[in-house]
This record gives sequence, structure tokens and C-alpha cells, in this order.
Amino acid sequence: MPSSSSHATSSHSAHRPAGRKPPVARRGRFQAFIRTMWVLFWGGLVGLLLYVAAVNYNFMNLFGRMPNLRTLENPKSELASEVYSADGVLLGKYFRENRTPADYRDLPQNLVDALVATEDVRFEQHSGIDFKSIMRAVAGLGRSGGGSTLSQQVAKVLFKTRPGEASNLNDGTLNGEGKLGLLITKTKEWLLAIRLERNYTKREIMRMYLNTVDFGSNAYGINTAAKTFFNKKPKDLTTPEAATLVGIVNAPSRFSPALHPVRSKRRRNWVLRQMNTYGYLPQEELVKDTAKAIVLHYSVESPTQGLAPYFRTEVAKYLQAWAKETDHDLYADGLKIYTTLDSRMQLAAEQAVSEHLALQQKAFSAQWKGQLPWRDENGRVIPNFLATAMRRTQRYKSLMTQYEGNKDSVNYYLRKKYKMPVFSWQGEKEMLLSPMDSLDYYKRYLRAGFMAVNPLNGQVKAWVGGPNFKYFKFDHVRQGKRQPGSTFKPIVYTAAIDAGYSPCYPRPDMATTFPAVAGRPPYTPKNFEGGFSGRVFTLRQALARSMNSITAWLVFQLTPKTIADYAKNMGITSPIDPVPAVGFGASDCSIYELCGAYGTFVNKGVWTSPIMVTRIEDKNRNVLREFVPRTKEVLSEETAYVMTNMLQASTTERGGTSTILHTGFKFPFEIGAKTGTTSNYSDAWFMGITPNLVCGMWVGGEDRSIHFRSGYYGQGARLALPLYGIFIKKVYANKNIDFDTQPFPKPAKLDIELDCSKYSGARRDTIPADQKMAQPTLDALDDKDI
Repeated sequence: MPSSSSHATSSHSAHRPAGRKPPVARRGRFQAFIRTMWVLFWGGLVGLLLYVAAVNYNFMNLFGRMPNLRTLENPKSELASEVYSADGVLLGKYFRENRTPADYRDLPQNLVDALVATEDVRFEQHSGIDFKSIMRAVAGLGRSGGGSTLSQQVAKVLFKTRPGEASNLNDGTLNGEGKLGLLITKTKEWLLAIRLERNYTKREIMRMYLNTVDFGSNAYGINTAAKTFFNKKPKDLTTPEAATLVGIVNAPSRFSPALHPVRSKRRRNWVLRQMNTYGYLPQEELVKDTAKAIVLHYSVESPTQGLAPYFRTEVAKYLQAWAKETDHDLYADGLKIYTTLDSRMQLAAEQAVSEHLALQQKAFSAQWKGQLPWRDENGRVIPNFLATAMRRTQRYKSLMTQYEGNKDSVNYYLRKKYKMPVFSWQGEKEMLLSPMDSLDYYKRYLRAGFMAVNPLNGQVKAWVGGPNFKYFKFDHVRQGKRQPGSTFKPIVYTAAIDAGYSPCYPRPDMATTFPAVAGRPPYTPKNFEGGFSGRVFTLRQALARSMNSITAWLVFQLTPKTIADYAKNMGITSPIDPVPAVGFGASDCSIYELCGAYGTFVNKGVWTSPIMVTRIEDKNRNVLREFVPRTKEVLSEETAYVMTNMLQASTTERGGTSTILHTGFKFPFEIGAKTGTTSNYSDAWFMGITPNLVCGMWVGGEDRSIHFRSGYYGQGARLALPLYGIFIKKVYANKNIDFDTQPFPKPAKLDIELDCSKYSGARRDTIPADQKMAQPTLDALDDKDI
């Protein structure tokens, strides 16, 4: 018989629903579940901590490196380097990413409020990671941005955390484009955000964000964005403008007000509503601001905009070697580059070149209307000129590469017409042209180069390398080298003065023949007019009139090698052939070189290398380098002054090639000058000097075969000299420009006679015996000196 206890148990069991566990079992199962969850929690936490540590320390190089403390304390973003004139004007920038930093005090409160309300509403509360935003973003409930805080976004931009970016943070084995790569990237951004919060204040992080973010349109950072879209400084932005810019950063191409104005306005109004939601914008202002249209003053800044693009391009070339030696990046380090250029002179030079070339182009186009201007020395059209020129272009070479040398395909695309903007002196216009048509169009335009330099310190004050940098990239100041013609003659006369000849030395206008040498036929230089008068002229008069006959006689007496040596000593670095024609500028050189040579006359015989930059500072205003010109004493002070005086004769002597500067332009101060013209009028030159300014200029076609038909239009006095007159007139009228109009300073000792009036118009039979000199004979010249 069962006991009572057994009975009770059986009775209880009999009444328990089927399948139900006893309380003790349920408690045990629950406790086991809790233990499991507890183990999973701690295991997951430990695993998470180990994962984070592994990412942080790049365990086994699986995750890619993290920035060290020094990098974190000095995060680097690309900053545009700025180029300034000597008078403090921003000329332009060098950049890959156009970014100029703004201080926090320059950021208006409406901009900060709009950013916080849109991108990170708990910016002031979190420490780099906003877990509430992360969970909301994961759940798809985000209405005010994703899970990334401003600190994370700064980390992403500054340290280039995303796969595919040029950064050593992405060199781990597990880095990549997949979900695992994204998880690693996000982890790094969280870690970096926390570190940034520990190292920087909220204001500093806000400033970093607004200085690094991409606004599209090649505008990086708020300074550039405000200028690009509204032509304002950040502190002057209205609330709707600030909201527009904040709305862009989420997707610059999608929300650009320049590209998608309707979509951008909707996005701006959403930002304004966010500001209202979080208490940054009253309801009545919200109503007014959302109703306003977006009024843009849109202008995408490019490195070629602004004053002196040819000059700034040459400065960049010059500084590349320095940047490489000193481990600087000209396009990313935010350097401040202070140049020698005077912005007022530069503006005058650019205006003068435009005014003069536009006028000369009218005459040139009229002269060749309906005809091909590319002619040989006999005036015949050069066959296949354009086809030959096209084969030298980069476009042709690229097409040949693209189509693997298939000329039929290449020719098809060279003759296929496109709508394209083209340059004209009446303004940019659109035309339907093929590449061959375009080449034909631009070959017909005259080119020019102009440079002004202070000879006393070598500082370049103005530099114009061509008609328009956008369409004519080739620089005719330093890059281009052409025959200088008669502007080379002063070097011959310098050698003559040093050899003991007086400016008043009389010489008849007669032919001088250089003998045949090594297969070269005899050479008899002719005057510009073609004949010889037989009249006697002083050397001063001969230089003023640019007489070839007397220059040839001097070259014969002094030898071509001596002339070449003088040229090199006075700063002509281009090769100079010591041939009989050396005195007439037969060897190519640049405006840059000639300005340095002429500066020697003004600077008391001291050659001074032209310089473009005075100093470079880093982004923190620390001076990195200061520049001084190279100098070399090459002439006596007396010889230099005599040559300065002889160059003045061109503007004062009867028959001088530059008298129009006083008679036409009415300049009341001393000017030394020299014109130059080469064969067939291919090159027109002019050099002008005053006590603190040497100017050199050249005008001509892109090719030597493209030129005016006659000397009336093509000679230096007609095609180049007026450019100088226009420029000096503008400079002289601006009383804020340092332009010295005093007489050229005389040396303390001057034993050479300069008053040549008593020899004027003399005949050979009236020349004193001690001033006469025999004609050169063929055996008087050593063959090796020709």
C-alpha cells in the first residue's frame, strides 16, 4: 500500500497539465539561459575589445596602420598655396584641392547652427561617437543625418580612411571594398573621432570640418565655397546662403545650386526646417527664408585666373626644384609666396598688350584677308604647312596612339567639326570647327611677350607671355626665343666703347664685306633701306639710326667672338654663334635674357639676374626661404653710362628710330631705347630703359613664316614700340607706382666725350686725321673668329 507522501506526489502529478515542466526545472533553465547570455555578453565584449585593439595596433598587418600621435596632433589636409604681389595683392593660387583655411572667429553662427542641426545635433554632448544616431541609422529611422558625427567625418577626410584613397591606412590584408572593409574603415573612424575629441576642442573640430569638406565646383573648405557660390567671405553669409552651403556637403554634385537649382533649394529649405526644429531659427524667419530664391554669384576658381598667369606659371616651374629639395608640396602645403611683381604695373602691361595686339591684328587680318599668311622667304605659300604643324601637336600624337597609327581614323577626327569656344579680340565666341580648322584659326593670330624689370635689384615688375593664357599657353617672355635683330646691337657698341672707341667716333656709311669661310659665301650686310649713303655718322648716330653698315664694321674690327663673349658676360645664356651676323641678332634669345643685359647699362655696369620671388612662408607664417638676385660686375660704370646715353640718342637724335616717344607720346623724361626687326619682318622687338625700369617686348607670329608683308607694318618701331608707349603712359599716369622720371645718374668720373654735335653731318674728307681709320681688308680678320 503506498505511503501518504507517495500518494500526495502522485495526486499532484495527476493534476499537472501535460508537457509542463516543474518550477524547479524552469528556474534551472532560465538560470542557464542567463549564464549563457552573460558568457556571450562578456565574450562578445572581450571579443569586441580584442577586435578594436587589433584594429588599433594593426595586428599582423591585417587592418592597415593608424596615425601616430604626432600625425594626429598635426593632421594635414591639402591647402592651396597663395601667390602675392610685392604690393600685397593676391595674384592667384596653386592647388589640386582649392582650399584656404578659415579661423573659427570667421565662421558665422548661422553657419555653425545649420551644420549642427543637419549633420550632428548632439555634437556638443557626445565624445566622438553618437550611439543613439548609430542605432537610429541602423534601424533606418534617421531623419537628421546618418550615424557619423562631425568628428568622424573630419577623421574620414583628414586621414583618408576610405578604401581606394591614397593613404597608408588602407594597406592591411583585410582592407577592401566589401562589408568587412567597410566595418574596418568605420572602426578606424570611430577610434580616430575619439582621439580627435581628446586632442581638440569642439570649436577646433568644427573649424577642421568646415575647412576640409568638399563643396563641389573645385571648392574645398568654407572659405573657397563662400567665394565660389556667393563671392563672399564666410562671415558675410546670410542664413539662407549658409543653409545652401550646408545642404551641399551631403552630396556636392547632387545638391549643387549651380547645377541643380530646384533640387538645391529643396535641400536648403530642409536644412532651414532642421534649424527651426532644433531651436536655431524662429518660425517667422523660417517662413521668410524658405520663400527666398537662391541668388548665386558663381565663379569656379582656377589656377590660371587672376593677374599674371604666365608669370605665375613660370614661378611654379622655378619653385619646383626648391620644393623637391625641401620636401614641400607647392600645391598642397598652403604656402605664402611673395613675388616681386607690382600688380598695378602688371595690370597696365596686360591692358597695353591687349590694346596694342587688338589694333595690330586688325591690320594683319586685313592684309592677309582671303590669303594664306604662311610664306617662305620668297613670298610663296608653304605647302602642307597646317598638316606639318598638326603633326607636332599633342592632339595628333594622342589620336595616333588611340587609333594605333591608323591615319584614316586620325584624319577623320582631325576634320570632324565640334562646337567650341574660341578666342577673339571682341570676346570669347562659339564656333563650329574641326581641329584642323582650329589650328588654321589660331595660326593667324599675332603673339606678343612683354617684361618689365627693375635693373637696380633685378625684381620683375610685369610679365605678359601672350595674348590670352586660356587660349595661348606658350610663354613668349622666357620660354620663347627668337632672333633679337637690332636690339642686340648695343652689345656690339658696348664692346666698341670698351675697346677705346668714342661715341663721337665718325665712320662713313659704307659696305663691309666678310670673306668667305669654310664654304660660307662672302657676307655684306645691307642697311634697312638697302643701300649705303657714304655720309659720315658718329657711332652715337649710327646706333640711334640702327645702321647695319657701321655695326658690321665694328663687328669686323672687334671680331664676332668678342661680341659673343660680351653677350654671354651680360647674361645671354642662349647659345650665341660667333659668326659675322652676330651683331644683328642672328642667334635666338629671350626677352628675359635681353632685359637682364640692358639692365647692366642702367645699374652702373652690374649685371643682376631677374628674380621673381622674394620669400616663401609656410601656412603658419614661418619664413622658409628668402631670395636675392645673383649679381656680377661686367662693365665699368663709365662704359655703362656711355651706353645709357647712346641709347637715349634713339629717342632724341634726328633720324633716331624711337623719337616718337618724345614727339608722339610726349614723354618729358629721359628714355633710352632700341628697336629691332628681323628678316622678312618675322620679329619686331623693342627695348626701353628708364632709371629704375627696363622693358623688353616682342611681337610676331607663332611661326617665323607668319608675318606682315612690309616693313611699314612689320618693323620694330611700328609693331613693337607703341606697346611700350601705351604701357609707360599708363604707368606714368598712376602716381602710386614707383616710376623714376629723373635723369639717368652720371658717374663721378666721366672722361669720354658725349657731345658729338661738332661731328654731325661731316664728310669723310673733313674728319681729323687722328679720327680716321682704314677700311678693313680681307686678311685683317682671322678665319677662326668669324
